[in-house]
Amino acid sequence: MRKIPAGYKSKLDLLQTEQAIKKVKDYFENNLAEELNLIRVSAPILVKEGNGINDNLNGVERIVSFDALDIKDTQIQVVQSLAKWKRLALAKYGIGLGKGLYTDMNAIRRDEILSNLHSLYVDQWDWEKVITREQRNVQTLQAEVRKIYNVLRSTEIYLNDFFPELTPSLPMNIHFVTTQELEDEFPELTPKQREDKVAKEYGAVFIFQIGGELKSGKKHDGRSPDYDDWTLNGDIVLWNPTLEMAFEVSSMGVRVDEEALKQQLILAGAEDRMNLEFHQAILKGEVPYTIGGGIGQSRLCMFFLQKAHIGEVQVSIWNEEILQACREANIQLL
Repeated sequence: MRKIPAGYKSKLDLLQTEQAIKKVKDYFENNLAEELNLIRVSAPILVKEGNGINDNLNGVERIVSFDALDIKDTQIQVVQSLAKWKRLALAKYGIGLGKGLYTDMNAIRRDEILSNLHSLYVDQWDWEKVITREQRNVQTLQAEVRKIYNVLRSTEIYLNDFFPELTPSLPMNIHFVTTQELEDEFPELTPKQREDKVAKEYGAVFIFQIGGELKSGKKHDGRSPDYDDWTLNGDIVLWNPTLEMAFEVSSMGVRVDEEALKQQLILAGAEDRMNLEFHQAILKGEVPYTIGGGIGQSRLCMFFLQKAHIGEVQVSIWNEEILQACREANIQLL
């Protein structure tokens, strides 16, 4: 578990915390939908194994799966995210160019290393939007990032009206930097240390081009090869004054087209996925070109409510070491 700030004390009590969580989620969701031109749809928490729809994340996490009494000859999986499902849903609903969808995504990640930043339970807004092939470029990516960032800033100001003790900290604009630029500038630092460095300097940064190898032969971070285009994706990272660290709140990107899918599957040694249902739909042109991402609900609440532990804004299960550390730090978990 990351170190809790010395002398930390929540600025909100339990009841105020629950009220603030509701305000953050309602305001952000409504304004995100308006800013990005999205409609809300229902989404699965379970999918069938073997169709390629579930998110493989970094490819090493064990997916929660089980067999069901009344569904024969297949395993059921709990989703890890809806990165692939959303693209199929856009085609299913017939959503047009420049419009998109969003949904509440709830997942269980059994291999997550628990800390004050990570829980077994993941909740986020997943969104996806239709673009043209010509819009698969960095200008489109940056435009959508700026829209999301505008909603982040307005949410922080909105919450401050109700809870003046929650002083806003986000800068006017978000800074853009590639992973290669960070490696070139700070070759002696780890990727996480680079993120801390740039986030502290600018307050809010979009770090893009994640998944492929850098000039050093190392990756900044892992990404599944079959949803984001590694040259047109990235993370929104904020400087967290409470924890004094870089704080990721969103991962997003332009999605793979036919060529990017083939190339990235080869680089990942995952060519066997090419025949799965989802991947065939992309290769046959049966799904639209899209941009999309996920925005952590508990992460946003943790940031805006200036909390030191994610368990202060969501109910989950913790090991005894974390429970003891929270007791000693006077942290009240929900």
